[in-house]
Amino acid sequence: MKANWDSVVEKILIHSNEKELSVLMALLLTEDERAAIAGRMKVFQLLLDSELSQRQIASEYQVSIATITRCSNYLKNMSTEHRERVRQILCHQSL
Repeated sequence: MKANWDSVVEKILIHSNEKELSVLMALLLTEDERAAIAGRMKVFQLLLDSELSQRQIASEYQVSIATITRCSNYLKNMSTEHRERVRQILCHQSL
Protein backbone atom coordinates (compact mmCIF):
# COMPACT_ATOMS: atom_id res chain seq x y z
CA MET A 1 0.00 0.00 0.00
CA LYS A 2 2.83 2.43 0.84
CA ALA A 3 4.39 1.87 -2.57
CA ASN A 4 1.05 2.74 -4.18
CA TRP A 5 0.75 5.91 -2.09
CA ASP A 6 4.34 6.87 -2.90
CA SER A 7 3.44 6.53 -6.57
CA VAL A 8 0.50 8.93 -6.10
CA VAL A 9 2.74 11.45 -4.34
CA GLU A 10 5.29 11.12 -7.12
CA LYS A 11 2.63 11.85 -9.77
CA ILE A 12 1.49 14.88 -7.80
CA LEU A 13 5.04 16.19 -7.61
CA ILE A 14 5.62 15.63 -11.33
CA HIS A 15 2.44 17.52 -12.23
CA SER A 16 3.07 20.50 -10.03
CA ASN A 17 1.56 23.22 -12.19
CA GLU A 18 -1.95 24.17 -11.14
CA LYS A 19 -3.75 23.15 -14.33
CA GLU A 20 -2.21 19.66 -14.55
CA LEU A 21 -2.65 19.08 -10.82
CA SER A 22 -6.30 20.12 -11.00
CA VAL A 23 -6.91 17.60 -13.81
CA LEU A 24 -5.11 14.87 -11.85
CA MET A 25 -7.08 15.57 -8.66
CA ALA A 26 -10.38 15.60 -10.59
CA LEU A 27 -9.43 12.19 -11.99
CA LEU A 28 -8.46 10.70 -8.63
CA LEU A 29 -11.05 12.24 -6.32
CA THR A 30 -14.79 12.71 -6.46
CA GLU A 31 -16.22 16.20 -6.01
CA ASP A 32 -17.23 15.28 -2.44
CA GLU A 33 -13.71 14.03 -1.65
CA ARG A 34 -12.17 17.24 -3.03
CA ALA A 35 -14.58 19.30 -0.92
CA ALA A 36 -13.76 17.22 2.17
CA ILE A 37 -10.01 17.70 1.66
CA ALA A 38 -10.42 21.43 1.09
CA GLY A 39 -12.56 21.65 4.23
CA ARG A 40 -10.05 19.72 6.29
CA MET A 41 -7.21 21.94 5.11
CA LYS A 42 -9.25 25.02 6.04
CA VAL A 43 -9.92 23.56 9.50
CA PHE A 44 -6.19 22.94 10.04
CA GLN A 45 -5.43 26.51 8.95
CA LEU A 46 -8.05 27.97 11.27
CA LEU A 47 -6.95 25.83 14.22
CA LEU A 48 -3.33 26.82 13.67
CA ASP A 49 -4.35 30.50 13.50
CA SER A 50 -6.12 30.03 16.88
CA GLU A 51 -8.48 32.94 16.25
CA LEU A 52 -11.79 31.02 16.23
CA SER A 53 -13.22 28.44 18.60
CA GLN A 54 -14.12 24.99 17.29
CA ARG A 55 -17.81 25.90 17.48
CA GLN A 56 -17.22 29.09 15.49
CA ILE A 57 -15.32 27.14 12.83
CA ALA A 58 -18.15 24.60 12.61
CA SER A 59 -20.76 27.32 12.30
CA GLU A 60 -18.96 29.63 9.88
CA TYR A 61 -17.50 26.97 7.57
CA GLN A 62 -20.19 24.24 7.77
CA VAL A 63 -17.72 21.62 8.99
CA SER A 64 -18.73 18.92 11.46
CA ILE A 65 -17.51 19.12 15.04
CA ALA A 66 -16.18 15.56 14.58
CA THR A 67 -13.90 16.68 11.73
CA ILE A 68 -12.69 19.66 13.73
CA THR A 69 -12.03 17.47 16.78
CA ARG A 70 -10.05 14.96 14.69
CA CYS A 71 -7.95 17.76 13.20
CA SER A 72 -7.44 19.33 16.62
CA ASN A 73 -6.39 16.03 18.19
CA TYR A 74 -4.00 15.36 15.33
CA LEU A 75 -2.37 18.76 15.86
CA LYS A 76 -2.14 18.19 19.63
CA ASN A 77 -0.30 14.91 19.10
CA MET A 78 2.29 16.42 16.73
CA SER A 79 5.70 17.47 17.88
CA THR A 80 6.24 21.22 18.06
CA GLU A 81 8.57 21.04 15.06
CA HIS A 82 6.09 19.08 12.96
CA ARG A 83 3.24 21.44 13.89
CA GLU A 84 5.36 24.45 12.91
CA ARG A 85 6.19 22.83 9.55
CA VAL A 86 2.49 22.18 8.94
CA ARG A 87 1.77 25.81 9.85
CA GLN A 88 4.35 26.98 7.30
CA ILE A 89 2.89 24.76 4.60
CA LEU A 90 -0.79 25.55 5.17
CA CYS A 91 -0.92 29.07 6.53
CA HIS A 92 1.32 30.76 4.00
CA GLN A 93 -0.89 29.74 1.10
CA SER A 94 -4.42 30.84 0.43
CA LEU A 95 -7.22 28.46 -0.43
